[in-house]
Amino acid sequence: MVNKFTVGVLTSGGDAPGMNAAIRAVVRTALTNNLQVIGIQNGYEGLINGEFHPMDARSVGGILQRGGTILLTSRSKRFQEPAGQRDAIRKMNEAGMDALIVIGGEGSMNGAYALSQKGVKVIGIPGSIDNDIWGTNIAIGTDTAMNTIMEAVDKLRDT
Repeated sequence: MVNKFTVGVLTSGGDAPGMNAAIRAVVRTALTNNLQVIGIQNGYEGLINGEFHPMDARSVGGILQRGGTILLTSRSKRFQEPAGQRDAIRKMNEAGMDALIVIGGEGSMNGAYALSQKGVKVIGIPGSIDNDIWGTNIAIGTDTAMNTIMEAVDKLRDT
């Protein structure tokens, strides 16, 4: 029996509106293409710790209206060091992950790049209210953040 190609998905750094929609799209697209998906809780820290769970269509049902990210997120000092990156890769290998999808901001993309330099297949999905990710016009969460600011300014003007 041949094992299915397995992708891990994580959200890292600060959360941004639309991260749950991105997670849902990743899971549904993977399932449509007969891939397995492993959700990684708590960003790169969870990757190092092996905080994994399988994801299917039911695990992403009804998440679009929820704030934050269902995978939770954190920043990881350990992952910034080569030893932490090696630990993360070891956990990915133990779980049978063939690739990783990272949803996050500039620091998250830097982490994804570091893994790619070590041979990990990585896809980065920019997600940041700051819109500070090189090479992209707009990140997930930027439009919502800007509209929230505009609404607040409009309300201030009204008073």
